[in-house]
Amino acid sequence: MTIRLLGRTEIRHLAKAMDFRPRKSFGQNFVHDANTVRRIVSASGVNRSDHVLEVGPGLGSLTLALLDRGAKVTAVEIDPVLARQLPTTIADHSHSEINRLTVLNRDILTFKNSDLTEMPTALVANLPYNVAVPALLHLLAEFPSIRTVMVMVQAEVAERLAAEPGGKEYGVPSVKVRFFGNVRRYGMVSPTVFWPIPRVYSGLVRIDRHETSAWPTDPEFREQVFELIDVAFAQRRKTSRNAFAEWAGSGNESASRLLAASIDPSRRGETLAVADFVRLLQRSADWHVTPKPEPVAEQQVDEPAVGTEQAPEITAR
Repeated sequence: MTIRLLGRTEIRHLAKAMDFRPRKSFGQNFVHDANTVRRIVSASGVNRSDHVLEVGPGLGSLTLALLDRGAKVTAVEIDPVLARQLPTTIADHSHSEINRLTVLNRDILTFKNSDLTEMPTALVANLPYNVAVPALLHLLAEFPSIRTVMVMVQAEVAERLAAEPGGKEYGVPSVKVRFFGNVRRYGMVSPTVFWPIPRVYSGLVRIDRHETSAWPTDPEFREQVFELIDVAFAQRRKTSRNAFAEWAGSGNESASRLLAASIDPSRRGETLAVADFVRLLQRSADWHVTPKPEPVAEQQVDEPAVGTEQAPEITAR
């Protein structure tokens, strides 16, 4: 093995040498257990053919494990101190693997596909609580080339992402992430494998993008589906008929659209799957474009006879 993974002692020594203190505002908790990072990388399924987008590499524990799989890695780090240090750490713990690493000091919430010259095929990340869902949805939308996602998030977020319709944890993130692919839980991660030690457990979630989507994936369509999801969950205690009344224009119109989409108007939003929201939009009159009417030919009017009243003008309507 040409790569030496980071352990607890090395993590602490690195931080001390840099005079670095983890920042709560960035949600900085660094994993130091080699078995945990190997488990994450193995569950992600990445290999030599992958270009991995790693979000929040921190001190480099997961980065080294990804490079050890032979993958090319682009690491996006918001903290400029950590972004500067990462190439040095990777070089010190590996050999030629540093040539497969690119480090970018960026905010992932504003990261665009134009920031990369080669599109990623996989996303692997340890995401802090406050940006986990927005970052995940942003990257799935921004990079259609990402086929596989493996994220480590707080257990609460993992439960929300993987929740099924009708469950207590099922909500907006659960539905929106399924617009892109299938979601599976991959177990829990103990707080003891992090430095500093957080007060909560973490969970692993894998997302496999639909190979062939059953619905359109263009931004306009996606935004309209997401709007319906937001409407449904903003009023969880209401029936779908009442929740969508303002969107449809009236309660009766809402019921008509729901029935047209084979959805019982008495169902609540938290029982609807992403396919239900898609079908509701597709079968709604708001989505179908009404064809423009053919121009009406101007009616020929005979000239009035001399000495008679002028015939009224006829206008095509």
